[in-house]
Amino acid sequence: ACGKMGDRGGFRGGFGGDRGGRGGRGGRGRGDRGGRGGRRGRRGGDGDKEEWVPVTKLGRLVKADKIKSLEHIYLFSMPIKEYEIVDYFLGPPGANKLKDEVMKVQPVQKQTRAGQRTRFKAFVLVGDFDGHVGLGVKVGKEVANAIRGAILAAKIAVVPVRRGYWGKKIGAPHTVPNKIHGKCGSVHIRLVPAPRGTGLVGAPTSKKILQYAGVADCFTSTRGATATLGNFARATFYSLRALYGYLTPDLWKETRFTKQPFQEFTDDLSAKQTIKSRGVADKYS
Repeated sequence: ACGKMGDRGGFRGGFGGDRGGRGGRGGRGRGDRGGRGGRRGRRGGDGDKEEWVPVTKLGRLVKADKIKSLEHIYLFSMPIKEYEIVDYFLGPPGANKLKDEVMKVQPVQKQTRAGQRTRFKAFVLVGDFDGHVGLGVKVGKEVANAIRGAILAAKIAVVPVRRGYWGKKIGAPHTVPNKIHGKCGSVHIRLVPAPRGTGLVGAPTSKKILQYAGVADCFTSTRGATATLGNFARATFYSLRALYGYLTPDLWKETRFTKQPFQEFTDDLSAKQTIKSRGVADKYS
């Protein structure tokens, strides 16, 4: 059995290398071109840090300080289309609450006439360890580009995570408020509230996601091919996302509806603001 495993490991190792030897060389040739573009892109990125020019109405309201928190956006189920909005509230990466981690980078291949064309699929997790978590997936010709894209995708996908208690409501919420199930592909995951001090009982993948979401104690139970990391991570993410979908008895108080931000701040949006737009050519050159 050990030999067989070794063989399989060897084959897996050759996934992007030996078997796609020709594809690999082609990939490097292409990579060089992409690399130059990447450097240019990075220079553009530094420019972004100085001044973010929002392109959506929501972005404009955030920039004008009309919206005070991410929760204000989630309250109206508004789609976030600019990752800068999340950065704005949770701070820029590195010096702030929002941390990102590459869960996995895997090669994916397309069979072509000349052999295989290998691209890289990156799974990235972002979270602030305090009730916000996002999962992003991106495929790119180069690992660096795939990871960069996945980080942005993860930020755009950041969702609020509801936390609760296992028993007496003492101190800060530390676990999931109720049992919850998530599914992706064949992977099913069930999160069960746990008493304080239990820690996260689960596989490394789900543990990491729960940790980034700010859940301190939780029991997990899974079924299916959890070795498929992409589906396992997604299932965990989907279950956390569904927590705020439950209308538990403590939320039965009458809802006081407020105006939508677009309606409330309509004057700010309709004012003829001249927004210095970076031309399309400028952005992608």
